Amino acid sequence: MHILVLGGAGMVGRKFIERLAHDGQLGGKAIDKVTAQDVVAASAPAATPFTFDAVVSDISVEGGVDDLIALRPDLIVHLAAIVSGEAEADFDKGYRINLDGSRHLFDAIRKVGGGYKPRVVFTSSIAVFGAPFHDKIEDEFFTTPLTSYGTQKAIGELLLSDYTRRGFFDGVGIRLPTVCVRPGKPNKAASGFFSNIIREPLNGEEAVLPVSDQVRHWHASPRSAVGFLIHAATMDTNAIGPRRNLTMPGYSATVAEQIESLRKVAGETVVKRIKRVPDPVIDGIVAGWPRNFNAVRSVQLGFKAEASFEEIIRVHIDDELGGNFVK
Repeated sequence: MHILVLGGAGMVGRKFIERLAHDGQLGGKAIDKVTAQDVVAASAPAATPFTFDAVVSDISVEGGVDDLIALRPDLIVHLAAIVSGEAEADFDKGYRINLDGSRHLFDAIRKVGGGYKPRVVFTSSIAVFGAPFHDKIEDEFFTTPLTSYGTQKAIGELLLSDYTRRGFFDGVGIRLPTVCVRPGKPNKAASGFFSNIIREPLNGEEAVLPVSDQVRHWHASPRSAVGFLIHAATMDTNAIGPRRNLTMPGYSATVAEQIESLRKVAGETVVKRIKRVPDPVIDGIVAGWPRNFNAVRSVQLGFKAEASFEEIIRVHIDDELGGNFVK
């Protein structure tokens, strides 16, 4: 089995490939090769039981992905994108990478022909939904994004469904919750503070909170995000039908509930490292995001996430901090 991961140098891509290296198989099939594409070289995980190839390229360029698709990978995991804040700040770059890159990928698969029909897992976002919202967003809720990033992802979802309907590939779109707690340094995502106010205090560092404590959002851990990819790659897609894009399960919490969970897990000293510095730009972006979901379809189809924000914090401590944090 040959697996192509677009955006393989990113956080979720790295963790997905590490999981593949650990398991050595996917859905009962041995993995022969993993190709990790990105604009920077992806690092190989330790002790890979398969051939690993890091490819530096730009899928937003016409023909930029053609050579990779010509290798006819069995599974294509499409993680390549720029994040929400950057897509909002740079309109042209957002559409070039998040939309044109997806279209180039889908067309490259279509042009191979000859019965080639890989599984394609496309990572979308809950940013495809826009206010006004119900208390819990149902699977039938319409997509009316209020950001350029959300619009780019919504168009990608439509393309995925249509190319799947036409038989060019077997597509599954997964709308990721905000992945929290993200390891590493802060990125340009408008949602980055959700992770920052947990990660930095646990590392003994100060974190900036730019929004109100009453902001509510939908979360899942990096561990769950990898689990979503694994399940989307191996599930029986006959059960999905033509509605190929699924809202992933997660846990809804206010910022105040996040902080209280941090207090329960790590103590008051850690919580005191959070500094409130209101940012009206971030606050305005977040105000248009969905807060809570009733993700019935994905749960029925076997996707799983954490059941509490405390669990999300403990996953981060276990997976990234070796079970320890700065008290």
